[in-house]
Amino acid sequence: MTPHRLLAAACFAAGLVPFAAAAAENTIKIGFPMPLSGPASVYGVPVTKGAEMAVQEINAKGGVLGRKLELLERDSKANADEAVRLARELIIKNNVDFLSGTLTSAEAPAVSTIAKENKIVFVAPTSKTVQLTSPANLHPYIFRLASNTDIDGRTGASIVAKWTDVKRVATIAPDYAYGRDAVGAFVDFIKKARPDMEIVDQQWPKLGQSDFTPFITAQMAKQPQAVFCDVFGGDFVTLAKQAGPLGYFKAINNRLADAGEVGTTDAAQALGAEYPYGIWSDAYDPVIWPGNEPPEHKAYIERLKAFTHEQYASGWAIMGYASVLALVEGIKKANSTDSDKVSKALIGLTFDTPIGKLSFNNNHETEMGEFWGEMVKDPNYPFAVMKNPKYLSQGPFTN
Repeated sequence: MTPHRLLAAACFAAGLVPFAAAAAENTIKIGFPMPLSGPASVYGVPVTKGAEMAVQEINAKGGVLGRKLELLERDSKANADEAVRLARELIIKNNVDFLSGTLTSAEAPAVSTIAKENKIVFVAPTSKTVQLTSPANLHPYIFRLASNTDIDGRTGASIVAKWTDVKRVATIAPDYAYGRDAVGAFVDFIKKARPDMEIVDQQWPKLGQSDFTPFITAQMAKQPQAVFCDVFGGDFVTLAKQAGPLGYFKAINNRLADAGEVGTTDAAQALGAEYPYGIWSDAYDPVIWPGNEPPEHKAYIERLKAFTHEQYASGWAIMGYASVLALVEGIKKANSTDSDKVSKALIGLTFDTPIGKLSFNNNHETEMGEFWGEMVKDPNYPFAVMKNPKYLSQGPFTN
């Protein structure tokens, strides 16, 4: 190349730098703090992967309002203080337009206060505590995609109530808002559905508990006939591995209903042959449908497997995926990325997801149900699968 051409090329390249920088600055930025390490990452990583895939697909179609999306992922470590620190940094340093992410019911309410202070829309994809959108905490910028603890308790009660020979019931759940709220709702609804049932024991391990043995043995001593459980993620993996050899599940004939999404392929694969077959649990996306699978869902699962390079898709990815879809539809409806306008647009908004339509009500909730079923062995899969998944949502107890 001649010196003149080298100079021309250098000038051209130099000219591209501010153009590229301007293009990057023109993205719609979504801050996404999520547990990417520790026990909660069993759910946090696939939720993030789902959000990544949604961003990639939307950008491939030209983005939104002529702008590409940019997902800024951060590891919250399932810690509320860290999630708050990250949210502030994402807003102040990274100038994000919106917030999503957080996994637990400790993180999301804490980040919600930051969203309120900074007047920025925050779509919480997985936090379930009813406190997140209670009248005292509801503000224009917080929206919940997930189910909530009232629905968890109500659904768990409807399942346990059908075990007609059971009279003695125990509960075990993490000792913070999510566990306390879900168990409170369960106790309230089981008393209405089955007044003859007695709550004989309640255990409250901390979130991130590494040794469940004292809780397991204390509960077994009370001889419950069934258990409502809300232990989730890596904590449930630990619980199940420690409880199995102690005969915990056998003692209750595997009559345990867990509302913490341990019916997902994620939890089932993490436990493998150590999964307590016969328990009942839930999933936002059962992934493996025995029949009548919607074509939209089947296509989504194939795309997800290709995107993650995994043989079996995640049941949690749908929550990250749908949270991005919700924001995008809100932006389109508002024809703006201004949070005040998007917030107003999200109220009453109905949007499509691979598992069906969702809508935000006036309380900024979708009141999303979940798929429930008995977890069984299947010769076609090396992990537990949900037998005949049934979508359960709000109703007198469930529909």
